[in-house]
Amino acid sequence: MPYLFGGLVVLNALLLGYYLFLQQPSTTQSVQAAQDELTHEIPFTNSAAHAAPLIGTKD
Repeated sequence: MPYLFGGLVVLNALLLGYYLFLQQPSTTQSVQAAQDELTHEIPFTNSAAHAAPLIGTKD
Protein backbone atom coordinates (compact mmCIF):
# COMPACT_ATOMS: atom_id res chain seq x y z
CA MET A 1 0.00 0.00 0.00
CA PRO A 2 2.80 2.53 0.69
CA TYR A 3 4.18 1.88 -2.81
CA LEU A 4 0.82 2.63 -4.35
CA PHE A 5 0.52 5.88 -2.42
CA GLY A 6 4.08 6.89 -3.28
CA GLY A 7 3.49 6.09 -6.94
CA LEU A 8 0.37 8.24 -6.99
CA VAL A 9 2.23 11.11 -5.34
CA VAL A 10 5.01 10.91 -7.93
CA LEU A 11 2.50 10.66 -10.78
CA ASN A 12 0.63 13.66 -9.43
CA ALA A 13 3.86 15.68 -9.19
CA LEU A 14 4.82 14.77 -12.76
CA LEU A 15 1.42 15.73 -14.16
CA LEU A 16 1.39 18.98 -12.21
CA GLY A 17 4.85 19.86 -13.49
CA TYR A 18 3.80 19.09 -17.04
CA TYR A 19 0.68 21.24 -16.94
CA LEU A 20 2.36 24.12 -15.10
CA PHE A 21 5.67 24.35 -16.95
CA LEU A 22 5.71 22.41 -20.20
CA GLN A 23 2.28 22.72 -21.78
CA GLN A 24 1.70 26.02 -23.54
CA PRO A 25 -1.87 27.27 -23.13
CA SER A 26 -3.83 27.88 -26.30
CA THR A 27 -5.77 31.11 -26.59
CA THR A 28 -9.44 30.66 -27.37
CA GLN A 29 -11.57 33.15 -29.25
CA SER A 30 -13.10 34.57 -26.06
CA VAL A 31 -9.68 35.02 -24.44
CA GLN A 32 -8.38 36.76 -27.56
CA ALA A 33 -11.40 39.09 -27.59
CA ALA A 34 -10.84 39.96 -23.93
CA GLN A 35 -7.15 40.65 -24.54
CA ASP A 36 -7.98 42.89 -27.50
CA GLU A 37 -10.50 44.76 -25.38
CA LEU A 38 -7.93 45.33 -22.64
CA THR A 39 -5.32 46.75 -25.00
CA HIS A 40 -7.52 49.70 -26.06
CA GLU A 41 -7.04 52.99 -24.28
CA ILE A 42 -9.47 53.78 -21.49
CA PRO A 43 -10.88 57.31 -21.47
CA PHE A 44 -9.89 59.15 -18.30
CA THR A 45 -11.61 62.13 -16.74
CA ASN A 46 -9.91 63.92 -13.88
CA SER A 47 -12.57 64.45 -11.24
CA ALA A 48 -10.30 65.85 -8.53
CA ALA A 49 -11.77 69.34 -8.96
CA HIS A 50 -15.22 68.00 -8.07
CA ALA A 51 -14.16 66.19 -4.88
CA ALA A 52 -15.08 67.58 -1.50
CA PRO A 53 -12.26 69.08 0.58
CA LEU A 54 -10.63 66.95 3.26
CA ILE A 55 -12.12 67.11 6.72
CA GLY A 56 -10.23 69.61 8.85
CA THR A 57 -8.99 71.84 6.00
CA LYS A 58 -10.04 75.47 5.64
CA ASP A 59 -10.63 75.44 1.86
